[in-house]
Amino acid sequence: MNSTGPEPAALAEGGVHYIGLMSGTSLDGVDGVLIRRDPTGWRTLSHSHKPFPPALKQAMLDLNTPGADELHRAALASQALAVLYAEVVQGVCEGAGVLPSEVRAIGAHGQTVRHRPDLSYTWQLNQPALLAELTGIDVVADFRSRDVAAGGQGAPLVPAFHDAIFAQPGHTVVVLNIGGMANLSILRPGQGPLGFDCGPGNALLDMWCGWQTGHAFDANGEWGAGGTLREDWLTDALADPFFALPPPKSTGRDHFNADWLNRWLAPHGLTDGPQADADVARDVQATLCELTARSAALAVQAHAPDAVEVVVCGGGALNGDLMRRLSEQLSGVRVGRSDAHGLDAMQVEAAAFAWLAWAHINRLPGNLPAVTGARGPRVLGALHPAG
Repeated sequence: MNSTGPEPAALAEGGVHYIGLMSGTSLDGVDGVLIRRDPTGWRTLSHSHKPFPPALKQAMLDLNTPGADELHRAALASQALAVLYAEVVQGVCEGAGVLPSEVRAIGAHGQTVRHRPDLSYTWQLNQPALLAELTGIDVVADFRSRDVAAGGQGAPLVPAFHDAIFAQPGHTVVVLNIGGMANLSILRPGQGPLGFDCGPGNALLDMWCGWQTGHAFDANGEWGAGGTLREDWLTDALADPFFALPPPKSTGRDHFNADWLNRWLAPHGLTDGPQADADVARDVQATLCELTARSAALAVQAHAPDAVEVVVCGGGALNGDLMRRLSEQLSGVRVGRSDAHGLDAMQVEAAAFAWLAWAHINRLPGNLPAVTGARGPRVLGALHPAG
């Protein structure tokens, strides 16, 4: 990663190292990166990943739907998440040979358990005060709520960062982030970036794979690649009203969840209960993979028909079958991982929240009203100073 990015009048005093922490809707764990600002731009110095302990992952999943004693369970899950965050912070500091005292701030996204901008709220589990205590580093958190308070969707927040890192002079680039959900950023020379959530990413794929195989995900998409695309099933899925909504729009597990999957499967005699016939199970996986690829491709074709390159990041970039399907749907467009641009596909979102922490410290807006629909630019996040 090497970009000058937008500049304030002067960088804040106190250091040029920032840490970004991201745990996305895929619930595969926490990614952390430590980045440094130098005269040539931003540079990633180290990366650390910690998987969610099974009990914490289940607690996060359970909190996506109403249940008993939610406040107590959310508090305990938030505390456990802060401890895991602190372990990742220690890992990236050790990996870079940087002392905590040399880090200006941590950008900690938190774990989204509810996202309802239609009701003017979004909720990310986090304990940033505890994280500041555990690490001795200033923590910036709660990035999305200010944008929602200003009438925005609160998502996606990464297009400004994508623009700073991946924009190319002379042609239009699309950055497609495939986590639990999928979102894209449209970067045109001489214009402000656009972006929106375009549909499910890995969440439905991982869910079905878990129900049918017991594995948390379909490694490289190999299981689903052996199935057959059911075009009629895909047509039913694409009839979901979300896909026809104009931007700005965002989504999450509040919409694309187990209930959605069961409603889609029910007409075909399938549920999350007894295991399906092996061939049928793989057909479902193949069709869900095509749903992620085709919904993203349709969004690119509708909103960025001039794109010459699609840069893919997030866990979906590691799914070979998904990448193949994207390339087929976007014939004539270069489709490749962000690694080719100097930033590992699994580090992009964490780096974005390090960048957003930098923006907060320097009192720079982190949202883009054209993306989120907010009434105007806002400095995002809340600061929790170290002791």
